[in-house]
Parts: sequence; structure tokens; C-alpha cells
Amino acid sequence: MVHSPPASEEKSTPPAGNPWMSAALLTLFVGFLGGLGLQSILESRPLAESFLSTEAWTGLIAGIGGELLKETTPAGDIRILGALAPLLPCLIIIYAIIGLPLLKLAVVKRDSFKQTAPDALRQSAKYWGIFAVWSLLWLVALIVQILPLAELLQGTAVFWLALSMAGTVFELLPATSVREEPTTAQKRTVPWPLIAGMAIYVLVFTAMNWGLWFNLRLPHGDSAMYEEHLWNVLHGKGFRSYLDQGLFWGEHIQFVHLFLIPIYWLWPSHLLLEFCESLVLAIGAIPVFWLGRRASGSRTAGLWLAGAYLLYFPLQFLDIAVDLKTFRPIAFGVALVLFALDQIERRGYVPASLLLLLSLTCKEDFAIVIFSIGLVLVAQRAWPWIASKWKKTAPETETNDIDPFAWKYGVGCLLFGPIYLWSALKLIRSFRSGVEVHYAGYFSKFGESPSEIAWTMITDPGLLAGELLTGSSLIYALAILIPLGCLPLRAPLRLLGCLPLFVLLCLNELATDPRHHFHAPLVPLLFWAAAGGLRARSLLKTDQNQSHEMPEATSERRGEWAWACGFATCIWFSLSPLGIAFWDSGSRWNAAELYFPDERAAAVDEIVALIPQSARVASTDYVHPRFTHHERSYDYSEYARRVAGYEDKVPDDTDYIVIDTGHHYSTVKSLADVRELQTEPEKWEVIRGEGYFLVLKRR
Repeated sequence: MVHSPPASEEKSTPPAGNPWMSAALLTLFVGFLGGLGLQSILESRPLAESFLSTEAWTGLIAGIGGELLKETTPAGDIRILGALAPLLPCLIIIYAIIGLPLLKLAVVKRDSFKQTAPDALRQSAKYWGIFAVWSLLWLVALIVQILPLAELLQGTAVFWLALSMAGTVFELLPATSVREEPTTAQKRTVPWPLIAGMAIYVLVFTAMNWGLWFNLRLPHGDSAMYEEHLWNVLHGKGFRSYLDQGLFWGEHIQFVHLFLIPIYWLWPSHLLLEFCESLVLAIGAIPVFWLGRRASGSRTAGLWLAGAYLLYFPLQFLDIAVDLKTFRPIAFGVALVLFALDQIERRGYVPASLLLLLSLTCKEDFAIVIFSIGLVLVAQRAWPWIASKWKKTAPETETNDIDPFAWKYGVGCLLFGPIYLWSALKLIRSFRSGVEVHYAGYFSKFGESPSEIAWTMITDPGLLAGELLTGSSLIYALAILIPLGCLPLRAPLRLLGCLPLFVLLCLNELATDPRHHFHAPLVPLLFWAAAGGLRARSLLKTDQNQSHEMPEATSERRGEWAWACGFATCIWFSLSPLGIAFWDSGSRWNAAELYFPDERAAAVDEIVALIPQSARVASTDYVHPRFTHHERSYDYSEYARRVAGYEDKVPDDTDYIVIDTGHHYSTVKSLADVRELQTEPEKWEVIRGEGYFLVLKRR
């Protein structure tokens, strides 16, 4: 869906006939369908739980006078199947939202309200026509029993509603159009609204990350283990975590967090790492602003796009993932690549190369990003020739002035990326004694090794297409494009660079949506394409007469549309205070449960004080980060670790065992459940045998 958002208040040719009548009829029709759609969502538990927790949904049904449909199971349990929701409250909600732009006109354009209001109402209703279409299709799917369509509509319902909500937000934003001189667009200034937005982002997400740590909600594996790396390097134990034996190189070629050691030496705390990650992610908004301003020639358009970056929920999930894993070094690569792309556009190939090389320290995946950048630069060079042969006309390119050297640089990136990735995978295998990299298992349908996986994808297009052309892939595409207002679709050559990573993400069997961390390398490429999408016309048009866009569909308005889409999707997806989940008391991500220390968190300091820092401690996850500064910090779980000889036990040199009985993954609730007291009780003394934490000491 490529959107060229109009500004209703600037239309010069009103529709024929009574404008109020046509606007009212459209609003009534669209609002009625939208109300039916909202009623359908509230009556279906699976649909409703895409938006709200079960607790919030049942409360809302009761609040609007609806009725829950329940069933008593043979075991005597009561199961909620669905609900009966009255239509009138749903209609009132939809009509009230559609009419919001009229309030704006009543304040801003009071004198011309009668002339401008019908057009504004009509435009607002058109946006809600998106959700009305979903409602109509949903009714058809249920009546005709088209199950594949119903499943697709169920999985995408939140995006249809978010787009309609974004339309209302967009109509409430001011219509601006301010152009800059080309020389101004190259200046490295950072406007104060962007600085304020970045500061708010850092403040909010640092507070959330710190809240997770203080409340014992932050896992050690794939989060606090990176802080353990820094502590162990500083204390001569090597670049390692004691989750397992061996250096970390056996997992990834990833060491960007070691550059934090100088400041970590001053403040050796995991809290520092969380602050730095949030700060670097926020700083990525600066090159996004520069890229957007350069592509559009508008400071305002670039500023809106930078704001959309801060609201981009897949970016926010790099800060706090859906499984509440927080710090990941891969997130640092987002800003590095964005600054590199800005340097490429400025023809600063040396600093761009250094930045791209530095991104490789964030994870070997960024070698694919380097390849993708090369693909775009070569495609931009080749497209004018292809288009001229095709249309026999002088084509417009995706940049105002492509550097003749750019395609040569692109060829270098095309060659370097795969070579580095192959070398990195070989190096990782050498640290694993020849065992394949662990994430080869994410693509098990294609093979057991990276080379076998790549070969199968190339030689078996049927299997590849079958795994790729699915509803899950479509939902993934919507999840990364709709929060940007689908702007990347307007820069297809730049979007081409997103294709290799997007294919891999869709085929990943471990994570099927952008709420983990695997999509981090894709984010800068998407915003590069989005910046290109701010331009005033479609960038593959080769005939100047083929593109006659509305004069009000300016770059500034496109930037506002992207921001509005980012804001609307945040309501349903973000874990921040902008998201409903933050406030929803029934949600597993609500603030009261996650970020404010409870009795369990308050009790941990006493437990830590019982154990000397010279001890070797085996502890369960969540409490594990409290012992990373001890002599050794082992994992206590049912997972067979190499450090314990792949046996269901703690390492033989363990001095203390600390078991957190309070976290929701714990299978140990009392001393009777402790395996060491069952198998070898003579070796362990109970130091603490009740409460949230059990503590055992080797005799």
C-alpha cells in the first residue's frame, strides 16, 4: 500500500453537489461498517486478544453492556468462548473518532469551518474505509466459510485498524511545506525537537530496562551475560560467560560491547550497558533526519521521519524484546549503518567503510547488510540504462546526483560481504571444534549447515517459495512497512537491498515477527528506503508525464504520514507508555508488574550478602545477573551445559547454589524439589530453606 496522503484543507476543487450531504452519507456508511468490524473484534476472543488482555477485554465487554459466552468443561472449569457486544457503543466510538478532525478545524480554522469541514470529514471517513473493508471481508469470510481468508484477516486485523487510526492522527497534524536550499540540506545540524525526542526515548527505555533489572525480570542469557563478558575481560578471565566453557567467539563474531570497557571500568554495572544501548539506538535518529532531509529537500520532512524512527516499534523491540531480553550488541549496528549510509550519500567512502567495518563487530549478520548496500548502489547505476532501453527516455534516479564512483564501491561491497560472512562462519566453527553454528538450526528445513542451507535455497526454488509465500511472511512485511507508512515502497531500488535479509527473517523458524532481535540489520536499510520514499514522485517513473501527483502530497506530508503510522502502531505493539500493554493490568507486559520492585526483588539483596564474592555460584535465571561479579557464575537449570559435562548437575567446583522460587519459569518451589538434595544430600548444607530464594552451600 503506497500512500500519498492528501491535505484536505488545501483542496481547491470541492466536489459537486451538497458537500455536507456527500460527507455525511460516506461517514454513515463507513462508520456503520467500522462499527460492525469493532463489534466483530469484541465478540471474538482470538481477535480481541490481538489488541487487549483477556482481563481488559472482559472488563470492556461488561462496561459497554455486553455478555460473555461461557462454557463449563468436564473438569468443572469455566472457559470463556466469546461475547455478545452491543452495536451502538461500537458505532459511537467509530463515529467519534471519524469526527475528531472537525474539532481541529473548529479551533484552527474557525472562520472557514463551514467551507472546510465537509472535506475534512470526507477525508477522515476515507481513512476509516480501510477498516470498513476489513469488516466487510471478515463478514464475507465467515458467511462463505473461507477459512484461509478468515485466518489472514484475523492475523492482520490490528494493522487495518492501525492504518485507519493513523489516518485520523494524520488529519490532526498541521499541514506544512517548507523547502530548503540544497546546501542547507547537507549541513549536519540537529534540530532541538529531535534532541528532545531522543532524550525522551533514552529516558523512557533506560528507566524500563533498569526497572526490569531492579525487579529481577531481566534474564542472564542473551542479556546480562554480555556484562559478564566485560567483567571477566577486566579481571583476566577471558572474553567469556560461564554459561559454558570456551570463549564467546564460539557463538558469534561479536565484540562491540568491549568498546564500553573504559567507561565500564568507572561504573562496572549492567545498568551502564542498558543506558548505552538506549542512547545509541536513539542517536540513530540523527542520520535518519539527515537522510530524509537530503532526499526530500525539507528539514520538516526529515524531522518527521526521524520521529517515526523513534516510534518504530520493531526498533523499540531491539531495546526490550518481547521475551524481555534487553541488552544485545547487535542493536549497536543500527546507528553505525545509518551513519555509514549518510556518509555514502555525502561521498565519504572512507568513513563509510570504517563505520561498516565497525558494524561487523556487532554481529556477523551485518556482512549481509554490506552486501545489500552494494546491491542497491549497483542497481542504481544499472537502472537508468535498463530504463532507457525499455522506455527510450531519460529516467529519474533515486538520488539527486549519483556519484560515478558509487557503483564501484557497491561492487566492492557485493564481494566483501559474502567473503566476510563465510570467513566468520568458518572461524566460529573452529571455536566450536568443528560443530556447526547454532543458528543453522533456525533453517532446519533447508539443511544442517550454512552451505547446505544456501545450496538448497538456490537449487530448490519450490521449497523456498513454499516456505516464503505464506501468511506469516505477509504479516511480517506489514509489521515492518506499516509503521513507516509504507514509504519504502516508493523507493523500490533501495527496497531491493532489504530483500536478502527479509527472506532470511521470513524463513527463520525461531522468530516469526520483528519483536526479538534478528531484524536489527534490516532496520537501517528500511529507513534508507523510507528516506527515498519522501521524494515527491515515484522513483521508478521514467516518463515525467506519467506521474501527476496532487500538489498537496508533499514530502512534509509524507513524513507526517510515516510519523502518524508509527504512533498508531505503537498503541498496539509498543511496550513503552505509548502502548496499551504498558497500562493493561491483565497484560504480561504491564508496568506495575514489570518495572516496580516487589517483595521478591526486595529480598534479593539479603541473599547476595550471604555469599562471598570469591565463591563460585550456580543460580537460576533472573537472579543470575546478581552473581556475575563473583569468581564464577554458573547457570542452574535443567539445560545440559558443557561446563557441567553435559550432565544434569551443577559443575563440580560449585560452592553455592541459589534458586529463585518466585519467577514464573521456576520448577523448584521448595527444598523437596531441589535435585541436589535428592541425589547427594550429604554434600550440601541448607543456608536458606524458605521464602523466595533457597540457598545451598557445599559442605
